[in-house]
Amino acid sequence: MAVDPRFHGAPHPQDLAAVVAAAGGHVAAGTDTTRRFAGAAPLHSAGPDEVSFLDNRRYLPALRGSRAGAVILHPDLAAEVPPGSVAILAAQTYLGWCRVLRLFHPPPAPVASIHPTAAIAADASLGAGCEIGPYAVVESGAELGAGCVLGPHAVVGRGVVLGPGCRIGAHASISHAIAGREVVLHPGARVGQEGFGFAVTPTGGFETVPQLGRVLLGDHVEIGANSCVDRGSAQDTVLGPGTRLDNLVQIGHNVRTGRGCVLVAQVGISGSTLLGDFVTLGGQAGVVGHVSIGDGARISAQAGVSKDVPARQDWAGSPARPEREYKRTIVQLRRLGR
Repeated sequence: MAVDPRFHGAPHPQDLAAVVAAAGGHVAAGTDTTRRFAGAAPLHSAGPDEVSFLDNRRYLPALRGSRAGAVILHPDLAAEVPPGSVAILAAQTYLGWCRVLRLFHPPPAPVASIHPTAAIAADASLGAGCEIGPYAVVESGAELGAGCVLGPHAVVGRGVVLGPGCRIGAHASISHAIAGREVVLHPGARVGQEGFGFAVTPTGGFETVPQLGRVLLGDHVEIGANSCVDRGSAQDTVLGPGTRLDNLVQIGHNVRTGRGCVLVAQVGISGSTLLGDFVTLGGQAGVVGHVSIGDGARISAQAGVSKDVPARQDWAGSPARPEREYKRTIVQLRRLGR
């Protein structure tokens, strides 16, 4: 499938030397690195002037029949490249492909401008080169670093600080927050709203507990469309550097994640839960409040975590337990059923 230039712009042609450098790979000695390539495409559709990639042996038949001019792949598969195609050998194939795609299709640079319909408080601070879209709002005391982009109807609340290069998508809002460099909120994301905390009154009603904390977003945090990150109650909600939230993720108040955590769609994490570095939660996994998940732990899709998870373990099921134990349970249930 060709990239539609209406949405992603025309590709920037590159010579082979630039492609190899971006992929973090190498080619055979004597290869003409001045050869030009017009873009990148999947194996089945790439032409002689396009770059493709392979990172799964299941697609070797597609590679053998491909017309791609160059293919990024692991050195172990170099012999599989068809004649006429240049083998770009890279140990981290998919990462190389990612960087080559960005080489051909770099993200659009901010266009320094403020739309006439935008509402910018007189005491807000905008860094050089910010792009402020239609009907965007920047409230009193907010600070935007250089090169920030606010989409249509985006709202940056009072006193919020955004580091350089942040992007706040259409209809997204951020309040009570301090964000690092190049933080991304996709359309409809909500950050910094009141957490879900209340006390029961003597008459059986509810009284909201003041939520007096903040949200701290580390550098390169990315928050998916329509995801929500509540601010802390008496302390801060923290997403560590490089953490990625998919769409429709809920983060409760006082949650803290380490570096590089990945939370897939519809994950819900209750208040005051702690995640170590590089924790992964599969889609629709749920975590109760006040538990800890150790560094490098992986929680499978639809798991229900109700107690602490040790570091570097894989857990599954509801209630969640070590994956091997969960699988043994499933086998035993099947035997009972038979």
